[in-house]
Amino acid sequence: MEIRGERECKECDHRWSYYETGSVSCPQCGSLRSVGVGDRERHTAMQADLDLSAHRSAVGDGSIRDAAPALKSDLRDYIRKTGYIRGGELLPLEDTPLAAHELLHAVDVVARSNRPTDDEQLYVITLLRRADEGERPDAVPDSMADARGLAYAEAIDAYCRDLSTWLDDNPNPEVRTTLETLSNHRKRVEALDGAVSLAESEALVEAARELHTALVDDDLDALASARDTLAALF
Repeated sequence: MEIRGERECKECDHRWSYYETGSVSCPQCGSLRSVGVGDRERHTAMQADLDLSAHRSAVGDGSIRDAAPALKSDLRDYIRKTGYIRGGELLPLEDTPLAAHELLHAVDVVARSNRPTDDEQLYVITLLRRADEGERPDAVPDSMADARGLAYAEAIDAYCRDLSTWLDDNPNPEVRTTLETLSNHRKRVEALDGAVSLAESEALVEAARELHTALVDDDLDALASARDTLAALF
């Protein structure tokens, strides 16, 4: 949607950036009586912070299965609020949304299993420990590889949708064509329920990031690299 990036308080006349706060409440006096001012810009990035500290404590005091409902709810809320256009600016696909998607799927695997393995539980705990800082384990148990593949595909889908929207306002036919190729690969991963190699999952993330670089830096080398990355997957 397109919204005005500045708010002005009708009580104290204070102005602030809605893009930064995501709130119509005045940070100066707390009044909810404010109006949007300035030009409208495309904006999908809601104010979203991921804090997993309470869930780490819950797992420490109980089990992953017991902690799963509240954890999954918070992860879904964070994912729902995560967007990639801020005030008309295209943002990159960062590590924290990827980790959040992966943790959501990994927790679901363990919570639904009658007898989760030690490796699976350790993997979830390792993800939980640092996912809100964007860190993901390098080593993935074989039984969790599909969860990572599907998680990355879903994160890339969200990114591609915003990137496509951004291209509606900032046309670039060459990037649009490459984006369609990336989307086709992503659809294939989803059709396979994530059953692709870890290398392929990482390659799709890299291609998405290269497209961002190509656009914001007007970098033709990055666009060529994205094409090469995707071509190597056939």
